[in-house]
Amino acid sequence: MARLIFIGIWLVLGLTHADAAETSTDSPYVVLVSIDGFRWDYIEKHQALNIARIAANGVRAKRLTPVYPANTFPSHLSIVTGLHPGHHGIVANRFYDKQRNEYYEMGQGKQDASWVEGIPLWNLAEMQGIKAAAMFWPESDARINGRTPSYFYHYAHNADYQWRVEQILDWLRLPEVQRPHFITGYFSIVDSKGHEYGPDAAQTRAAVQKVDRLVGQLYDGILQLGLPVNLVLVSDHGMTYTDPNQAIKLDELELDGENFQWVNDGSHLMIYGNEDTSDARLQSEVARLSQLQDNRFRVVDVKERQRRGLEQRNRGGDILIEAVPPARFSKGKKLDIGAHGYPPELADMGALFVATGPAFKQGVSVGELHALSIYPSIARILGLELMAPVDGDITPLLPALN
Repeated sequence: MARLIFIGIWLVLGLTHADAAETSTDSPYVVLVSIDGFRWDYIEKHQALNIARIAANGVRAKRLTPVYPANTFPSHLSIVTGLHPGHHGIVANRFYDKQRNEYYEMGQGKQDASWVEGIPLWNLAEMQGIKAAAMFWPESDARINGRTPSYFYHYAHNADYQWRVEQILDWLRLPEVQRPHFITGYFSIVDSKGHEYGPDAAQTRAAVQKVDRLVGQLYDGILQLGLPVNLVLVSDHGMTYTDPNQAIKLDELELDGENFQWVNDGSHLMIYGNEDTSDARLQSEVARLSQLQDNRFRVVDVKERQRRGLEQRNRGGDILIEAVPPARFSKGKKLDIGAHGYPPELADMGALFVATGPAFKQGVSVGELHALSIYPSIARILGLELMAPVDGDITPLLPALN
């Protein structure tokens, strides 16, 4: 079925049936690489010359708008499922599930994949006869829908970056019958340095340039293979400065520990009513916290939560409070200088999208692009049929596709 869909797309593009079927190596490939915390303006700010070169040979979004909250696990799962965090289930890097009476921690899907909903791109490919591989990606080692990619590694934060690049290229060098056509990669150093030193720091610049060199090697290696590989570079969110003097200590909020429990994710606080907490008590707590809000934090109302796709109260909290940068909820330790997780409309939360390859036009800018558009676009490129509704829309990227 996937092969027939792919042939149909080629026919629409004006190619003949014989051209499409000439050799199995004509089938398209996508290498999707995430550079965690790479803000939309880092290419120019930190002189990422190789990524600029790739953009000139393909497509660049002026700004990729992340999902809410703009944090690592919710954002990465949204990119590969096309769903808002409230729909794929990973609503924060850490959260509580009232129905399960359990807490989720980053990477917990490896032990219990039932935390994750939706059909990740690697599953979508495998279900339709196309091999996939994951050189790291949040929850890519979870057996979602009973499946993993054909090739994957359990995440290791300190794994050598050069090895990650070589492994992606080695997968593309496999014999055709073994070769994955969808591959993910992941680099975290830009995010780490952005947190520690801030988005404008020399250390963050050095991290950007280190990853830029590696991406350049990956791109040049792909070009030497002679395969129709599409390289898609993304990030999960941007980065903004935070002020340690604006830390919001939870003691200030005087939260009611008898009726509620809560999870502090830094940029937002999710408050969960206990099993016997009445609606009246819940509403009175909302009213009380709303009176306390100032220029450091605000209570997010129901309509705003629905607009952002985080209406799932079971995991997202009965009450959601978000910090207003440069403020951040204190976790009892010194605050990072840089942070994310704030509303996606904030300019500094903007992320990266750059893509090149036979599926993309050259030298095209698509302006603002939402992260949820990535999933249906990659499915289209690979000739995959969507097997369930998604929140993303391919339309904004259509002008950039061949």
